[in-house]
Amino acid sequence: MKIQTGVQASELSGKLKKFWEISGEKIALIEKNYNASKGSPVFTVNGSYTTRGWTEWTQGFQYGSAILQYDATGEKQALELARNKTVTVMSPHISHTGVHDHGFNNVSTYGNLLRLMHEGSIPYNEWEKNFYTLALKISGAVQAGRWTIIKNGGFIHSFNGPHSLFVDTIRSVRVLVISHCLGHFLQAEGDIKISLQDRAIQHLAATAKYSIFYNEDRDIYDVWGRTAHESVFNVKDGNFRCSGSQQGYTGFSTWTRGLAWAMCGFAEELEWFDTLNEKELSEKKSLITLLLKGAQATCDFYINHTPANGIPYWDTGAPGLNNLGDYLNKPADPFNNFEPVDSSAAAIAAQGLLRLGKYLQSKDDTVNGNRYWQAGLTVLHTLLDEPYLSTNKNHQGLILHSIYHRPNGWDHIPQGSKIPYGESSMWGDYHAREAALYLQRVINNETYYTFFNIQ
Repeated sequence: MKIQTGVQASELSGKLKKFWEISGEKIALIEKNYNASKGSPVFTVNGSYTTRGWTEWTQGFQYGSAILQYDATGEKQALELARNKTVTVMSPHISHTGVHDHGFNNVSTYGNLLRLMHEGSIPYNEWEKNFYTLALKISGAVQAGRWTIIKNGGFIHSFNGPHSLFVDTIRSVRVLVISHCLGHFLQAEGDIKISLQDRAIQHLAATAKYSIFYNEDRDIYDVWGRTAHESVFNVKDGNFRCSGSQQGYTGFSTWTRGLAWAMCGFAEELEWFDTLNEKELSEKKSLITLLLKGAQATCDFYINHTPANGIPYWDTGAPGLNNLGDYLNKPADPFNNFEPVDSSAAAIAAQGLLRLGKYLQSKDDTVNGNRYWQAGLTVLHTLLDEPYLSTNKNHQGLILHSIYHRPNGWDHIPQGSKIPYGESSMWGDYHAREAALYLQRVINNETYYTFFNIQ
């Protein structure tokens, strides 16, 4: 990346205003035209959202987007849409035992609504508060129950099975933190009470140890900040076996959306655990060190392996990249003939960069803090404009050139092209809104936006 050191956050105010105007139009367009009987909207094909059966992990992003729209603009119709849909369609996600996505679906809906009530952005109502609170308590416990024990710890396993640790689950572990904050725990066999915070910490530690590389000679592909999508374990003895990838090119390259999940997850969990004192968390110092190392490593890798304008290609080891020449020193080209970019990775990564930058600035590490902050602004400066911002009023997507599953060939390839481009994803659109809201609040000196601002 070529970090734009001169751009100021306030300079993006005009782009943010345009972004939210377009965002509101897209939310209304989807609500009007999408056939909900087909399942949750996942990604667009020829500009229209469609579903893709794998797991139901995107519905919370759909209605969470409407909550963020209200948060940013005060549009009451967006709020009412989100509140009504959260009540009528989101309950299966609370008790879903088969996925690692609770922090996506339920924090984006129930969590955002509880946060708005706590912040005074929606009227206080005791029963409504209790409804959101109960949903989040149960969601955290159900998610924590999806547990694999390994040597010196454990982790929330992916839908692939108990052997599988996904790097993206770091963004889902926040539901355990919220549930713990609300006074809840997982009650298991024999009425044993299991701390959700302890399980969250164990999962974070496993992700930091096995999903992220630190240039410490773990293997010949051990590069500072490189990220493996999947870590595979022997569930009989708890030993780590190998790195793999479901949506990336290989287990020895870096799928950039997985990298972005880690960047954002480490940074926001770093913010949470920094709020605790030694009485609340005896191992705070060592945990902060662990999270900070993971956050800096992944953010450094993103900066060092992403094209000049801050938008990455879908995998840093994608085989066609060698046909693009010196691709890192020029803007990413979503219309090339060899490998697609992934704007959704950029949307997620931008928030991780900004949060890490802000955290380090607060700790008086201005050199590193300013570097990550400006990198985040660089990414958003690109993402909030064409050709990534979708200005076509008939296109249901908000952020263009998102990739879902390149190895499986699920992404739409336009006629005449050799690669997919021009489409959007529900997670990419949601996280662009989340990053935009985060930056807008900083610019306006409003309440700092965190997932844990609920009580």
